[in-house]
Amino acid sequence: MTTVAAPLPASAGRSRHLAGTGALLRLALRRDRVLIPAWVLTLGPAVAAMGSSFEAVYDTAAQRAALAASMNGNGSMRALYGPVFGDSVGGLVAWRMAGLGAVLAAVMSLLIVVRHTREEEETGRQELLSAAMVGRRAPLTAALLTALAANTALALMIAGGLAASGQPAAGSLALGLAIGCTGLLFAGLAAVAAQLTESARLAKGLTGAVLGLAFALRAAGDAAGPSAASPLTWVSPIGWAQNVRPYAGERWWIVPLFLAATALAVFASYALTARRDLGMSFLPARPGPAVAPRSLSGPFGLAWRLQRTTLLGWTLGFLCAGGVFGGIAEGASDLVGGNRQTREIVERMGGQQGLTDAFLATMTGMLGMVAALYAAGAVLRLRGEETGERAEPVLAGAVGRLRWAASHLVLAYAGTAVILASGGLGLGLAYGLSADDLGGKLGPVLAAALSQVPAVWTLTGLAVLVLGLLPKATGAVWALVGGCLAIGWIGPSLKFPRWAMNLSPYGHLPKLPGTDATAAPFVWLLALSALLALVGLAGLRRRDIG
Repeated sequence: MTTVAAPLPASAGRSRHLAGTGALLRLALRRDRVLIPAWVLTLGPAVAAMGSSFEAVYDTAAQRAALAASMNGNGSMRALYGPVFGDSVGGLVAWRMAGLGAVLAAVMSLLIVVRHTREEEETGRQELLSAAMVGRRAPLTAALLTALAANTALALMIAGGLAASGQPAAGSLALGLAIGCTGLLFAGLAAVAAQLTESARLAKGLTGAVLGLAFALRAAGDAAGPSAASPLTWVSPIGWAQNVRPYAGERWWIVPLFLAATALAVFASYALTARRDLGMSFLPARPGPAVAPRSLSGPFGLAWRLQRTTLLGWTLGFLCAGGVFGGIAEGASDLVGGNRQTREIVERMGGQQGLTDAFLATMTGMLGMVAALYAAGAVLRLRGEETGERAEPVLAGAVGRLRWAASHLVLAYAGTAVILASGGLGLGLAYGLSADDLGGKLGPVLAAALSQVPAVWTLTGLAVLVLGLLPKATGAVWALVGGCLAIGWIGPSLKFPRWAMNLSPYGHLPKLPGTDATAAPFVWLLALSALLALVGLAGLRRRDIG
């Protein structure tokens, strides 16, 4: 007699696909025990501290109203930060941090999701895990739950910090939800990108390109008018975050819009992961030539091939950012107006050499601090080659460790100079054209941007030191770079003492353009950078690879 097995109920099939999710979630949280707290404990308090900063600088309602009017009346400033919907302290915090916080939350989320999905497949670890009782959708689910935990913690940190500082609870919650929901949406988009692409680098690049497009659309829409009603603004998730309007008549109905878009992205990622094999992608790489070019015959050509796209993206981004900043430099006096506190903040950041030069020095300092992110990523690409087991085949040939490391470090150090030169060129060209003095303005501004190179190289040397001596702690490099960014970004407005500002290498640089400069700080920073790099390379030469 033949027996026929009864079909499994639908619930059993679903549970089979999610088997092992809890274990993978605990593993992901353990692996991100440094990454997630670093993001949350840096961004959350920074948003909360912005309220006390605005209270100290704009201590009267008239000053805050004047600031809101001047910002809404300037298209360039609206493109950078968006319009001001409310002139209360909380409204100014939302104006300054809603867009920026949304971008940073999106970056955090895409890094988390890609790390625990496509990167696990690329390195082969997911194949080992899948040999056990792990469902097809368990890795993706664990990655999305990790991103959910990180963004929930970030939203609660922002809302709780602002409410504790005396801001209205409703507006604080709205701002936290706006930033956290943006992060969740980009977690879903990163999950889709992880199914479409064949490598973690491409998945991050695709999601980053969507984020850049969202920022550009929001900037173009906000530049058109102060109401944020442009269709371009509403196409962008960053525009949604700003249109929640914390502390200015909160639009709670935008939060379900975020959740619906996130659910759609997550549904698409689940549908895609069910239709592909492990390690495969829907956008396979284009076949390369039958014969490798001569440039790939050595480690330097390989490093250039691996990092050239990243360097090009940073260069173009700095050129555009410099152009935007340069276009508003001529009107710096109008932006600040007669507010003494704002003038003091700009002068603390950029020096005492006149407001326009101080503004330019502030902008070149910002470019220098952001350039450290590129440098750190270029150095840590070495660690990625190690953990991805791609370094061993290279080192198995006639390539020594120092030569292999130098191939990437050349791009880290030289690439920093290239992107800063690009930013200085855009800043100087835009400022010179707006001031009708291109010949007299371009050179000093370009030199001011390049003067940031020694400080960036100091942080680059610090990254090499950590890579060589403490390879398992390379995540701390991002915390160190983030700390320097925080010191430079909020230190002047919160009146950090001189010793605290000097903890960052940027605190030792002269404020250019407009002030006299001596060679001493540049020489000392370059010497420190070289020393850190040499010690790090010595450690790399002696430790195990992998």
